[in-house]
Amino acid sequence: MITSATKELICSNKTHKMLIKALLSLTLIGTLSNSYAQINPVDTLKPVHEVEGISEYVLENGLKIILAPDQSQPNTTVNMTYMVGARHENYGQTGMAHLLEHMLFRGTPNMPDALAEFSRRGLQANGTTNADRTNYYASFAADPETLKWYINWQADSMVNASITQEDLDSEMTVVRNEMERGENSPFQVLMQKMMASAYQWHNYGKTTIGARSDVENVDIHQLRKFYKTYYQPDNAVLIVSGQFDEKETLQYIYEAFAVLPKPERKLPPEYTKEPVQDGERKVTLKRQGGSPLIGALYHIPAAATPEYIALDLGVAVLGDTPSGRLYTNLVREGLSTQVFAFAASMAQPGYALFGAQLEPGMDQQKALEALKSTIDEIKKKPISQTELDRVRNQWLTGWSRIFADPVQLASALSESQSEGDWRLFFWMRDTVESIKLDKVQKAISRYLVPDNRTIGVYIPTEKPVRAPASDYPEVNELLKDYKGKGKNEQVGSFDTSPLAINNATEISEIALSSGTIETALLPKPTRGNRVEARLSLRFGNENSLKGQRYAANAVAALLDRGTSSMSRQDIKDRFDALQTSVGFSAGTGSITVSITSVRKHLSDALTLVADILKNANFPEEELAEYKRISNTAIADAMADPQALASRKLARHANSWPENDIRYVPDFEESKDHINALTREQLLAFHDEFYGIANVTFSAVGDFDAKQVKQAITEGFQNWKSSPGYERVSSPYHEVEPKMFNIETPGKANAFYMASMPLEIQDTSDDFAALYMADYLLGRSETSRLWNRVRTQEGLSYNVRSSLDLSSYEPNGSWTIYAIFAPENRERLETAINEEIDKVLEEGFSEDEVQQGVKALLNYRRLARSRDSVLASTWLHYLNTERSFEWSEEIDERLQELSADDVNNALRKVFDPARLSISIAGDFKEKAN
Repeated sequence: MITSATKELICSNKTHKMLIKALLSLTLIGTLSNSYAQINPVDTLKPVHEVEGISEYVLENGLKIILAPDQSQPNTTVNMTYMVGARHENYGQTGMAHLLEHMLFRGTPNMPDALAEFSRRGLQANGTTNADRTNYYASFAADPETLKWYINWQADSMVNASITQEDLDSEMTVVRNEMERGENSPFQVLMQKMMASAYQWHNYGKTTIGARSDVENVDIHQLRKFYKTYYQPDNAVLIVSGQFDEKETLQYIYEAFAVLPKPERKLPPEYTKEPVQDGERKVTLKRQGGSPLIGALYHIPAAATPEYIALDLGVAVLGDTPSGRLYTNLVREGLSTQVFAFAASMAQPGYALFGAQLEPGMDQQKALEALKSTIDEIKKKPISQTELDRVRNQWLTGWSRIFADPVQLASALSESQSEGDWRLFFWMRDTVESIKLDKVQKAISRYLVPDNRTIGVYIPTEKPVRAPASDYPEVNELLKDYKGKGKNEQVGSFDTSPLAINNATEISEIALSSGTIETALLPKPTRGNRVEARLSLRFGNENSLKGQRYAANAVAALLDRGTSSMSRQDIKDRFDALQTSVGFSAGTGSITVSITSVRKHLSDALTLVADILKNANFPEEELAEYKRISNTAIADAMADPQALASRKLARHANSWPENDIRYVPDFEESKDHINALTREQLLAFHDEFYGIANVTFSAVGDFDAKQVKQAITEGFQNWKSSPGYERVSSPYHEVEPKMFNIETPGKANAFYMASMPLEIQDTSDDFAALYMADYLLGRSETSRLWNRVRTQEGLSYNVRSSLDLSSYEPNGSWTIYAIFAPENRERLETAINEEIDKVLEEGFSEDEVQQGVKALLNYRRLARSRDSVLASTWLHYLNTERSFEWSEEIDERLQELSADDVNNALRKVFDPARLSISIAGDFKEKAN
């Protein structure tokens, strides 16, 4: 402060007058600055772009923020996307982007084990890497504190990741384990080889996982430099979707990220362009095991181009099942068991892939010629408006489903941003809606030409047909005036506490002439007016179902393949028109129908489901296809370590005769019985067992309960009664402990599985304690097995335990499993055994248990925020005469747990000497 006396003294000469003037000016400026400091900087942030309720903000350091609020979903998803992927890697650096994804979870000085912290807070978190981007995401039950914490972790990891040599050495085995898992898949390896042949110069020809030599010899200093270059605010996009307060969230983000400076470095320029392909290429892959595959890959434009949209729809027309041309010419003609086709959505010119899976013994060359000729004939046999409208409808239905789900929406916006701009998500929808048939035909005629594909050998051609060159799109120019379709209206939130769910649900019965249907109806607001519904039919008993295993499974699988009045394509088209997806799955004496629809179409969808259940007719050609697909799946399983190990343990625990519905067959038995099925058997099974006997129905989402009941009544009113239902029991029996060693030659990955039977039910006083013990032993990323096997020793990409207890009788099992490299078998077994012994001897600490309680309760809250989970849970509760009071009771029992409760319960039932163990892998080759 300047006093008047001081001022007089200073003003005694001219120089001092100048000084005081400057000083007073500084004081005034300081006073003004303090005044301005009272303004919250967040209030000055204005959206850069707004499209249909989604807003984009940009901080001064370049961080892009995308907020997509949806108050109808009581969960939140945060997705941090860095614009760096495999395409940004240089010589000797392949796999570096993916390796960094792993390393960030190793933590920072402030948080040395991120995955463990996620698990403690009940976050479902992970990261992914592809050619164009790396992202880190987490979903959790909506909670401001959790949101703030996770945003702060993202800011911390952006600049403070430890990336130590010690962590790199430990994580290396995990990454190799993941690499070997991919090498077990013939499809993944074949696609990798095709991409490498198709792309001579561009990094899209390199796999995201990288070359083994690059990954194993990575320089820690190069890795840190790569991190410092690309993990910066101006190269990142933070996406928040679901239920959250927008202003509050912006404040969290600003406080966490605004302090990070905008980097002075310039990102390395990208200038490599793949030249136009000048002739057909071919790759041949020879490996042991699996089913024959054929494929054809074509270069296409980048995602942010109208031509890409045209190609995406054209490719879907060719690959659609069952109406697509590839399906008609290959599957229907018995040349393959399945076909597939997709156009890869990428930031720079990408690819379209067509392929087919064959049953062993099928003629690959004949199938390959059929695939090529089907694509080549597209010029002579143009696609029809009906074909285009069909796939357009499917595309738009899928888009609507993604837009209504905050978790999927965050992922979709991340992908669109990696392709150039998040608004492409909406622009693509608009383009699909308006695109004309001639545009689609022109695009596929220009790009799907023989000289632009990779499958064959080089063939000299006098006048080759070249595909046009594609350049990087100017996305800003494309979207400069784009506004979307107006702001999306928000819907109200929903209380996901168990008692609130109970109170909001109407439990009632629908009386029909042939019986009753018990219903649980939970109407609630949802984004996009989505609704999840489940229908269960239970039938038969232990005696009546003898010898019916294969017919029961086939009937469930083929229900939607045709009725007395509709073909398979008619059914599919009708569901597509209703914006509805339906799945049928068989159980032991039951069939469950899963329905995902929208409010305005749910009643019609239920009517269609009822028609299918009553009038399915199982066409001969569909049964033949079912057999081919089953044979292919069995052939794959017979060479897969995981399938072999798990089937061996299941058969070892089997105590039922061959004709019993509970019997566990071997693969050859399954194959023989499936191939022996006849249409007459399926019709007879359907006629005997399907009808109104024990039927339950649940629905959760945006629907009118009265209309739903009316649709169910009208759909099932005149259906016959089925034989009385009596649940097929699964009583406990002892299983002799045994070790199984299974050789799988040529497989880079091995599989470990151990299991013991338990004579206990989920109504036991110890259930909550055992539930917690399983979580702490191996179910979570903070578990003992995870910390020892994956984090400390890096022996497995995935190691877990699983407790499964019946709701009907005292019978269950405790299972432990892990994937690993065959040469690490001894270390893996030692680590698992030592951790189990340590837990049984020392027990879990009080802190472990209380952290586990907090995390499990958060996970349970997150599960209850998902409509699909609520619908399935209500169906289970109806069939077990329970309600969400049961869920409330489990929550309360978990909160009361102490370490003594958990340790005593674990020691009471877990006996390592009772474990049967099955290990499958290529151990002879590793031993040599």
